Amino acid sequence: MGKLKLSAGILAIVFGTLTVMSCKDNKKEHDNSDGHHTEMGSEENHMEINNESEDHHHKDGNDDHDKGATMKARDIEASTQKNGATSTIIDGYLQIKNGLVADNKDNAAKGGTALLTAFSNFDMSQLNEEQHKAYMDIVEDAKEQAEHISESPLEHQREHFETLSTDISDLVALLGTDKTLYLDYCPMKKTNWLSESKEIKNPFFGSKMLTCGSVKKQIN
Repeated sequence: MGKLKLSAGILAIVFGTLTVMSCKDNKKEHDNSDGHHTEMGSEENHMEINNESEDHHHKDGNDDHDKGATMKARDIEASTQKNGATSTIIDGYLQIKNGLVADNKDNAAKGGTALLTAFSNFDMSQLNEEQHKAYMDIVEDAKEQAEHISESPLEHQREHFETLSTDISDLVALLGTDKTLYLDYCPMKKTNWLSESKEIKNPFFGSKMLTCGSVKKQIN
């Protein structure tokens, strides 16, 4: 029995080491040969996140959503507008992100509720016809993700945050922002998220792999 416990302990240590090494190896693949992180070209400013992300599943705590559902790519030309109207939406998203970084389900859930409120209060009268159509497409999906985040356990919150990050990135590309944001990349999930800080704090793994990732580009 003692030998079995010892073997299990060794296997756990080896697995943990391999996971961290995998994160580091993936980070190196996204670095330039001079040691700097890769960035998106200007022609990719409509958020290449759609092309990099894997299929996104819409799940709730009981996994009763269609697991074959995938996010559709949106062809959005990046806006350079300094738009403060999106600030409360982004604030709600960042509250979710910071809750997940801290492994705090309750704070992430509060962020989901705040995001839903921000969508309800957003003034759509400022949008032209084309923007309005794209906005409604984004928000319809983003609301669904926010609703699940507001009522799901931590790991399911993280799953919905993947899709939500695509939605909010598309929203920023569509309407612009007056905030300075960073588009970060998680090599383990092969997906992106937005952050208000240049320091990498991974919301998909939290304390397990907090610094896993790289900055893809700065917005503003």
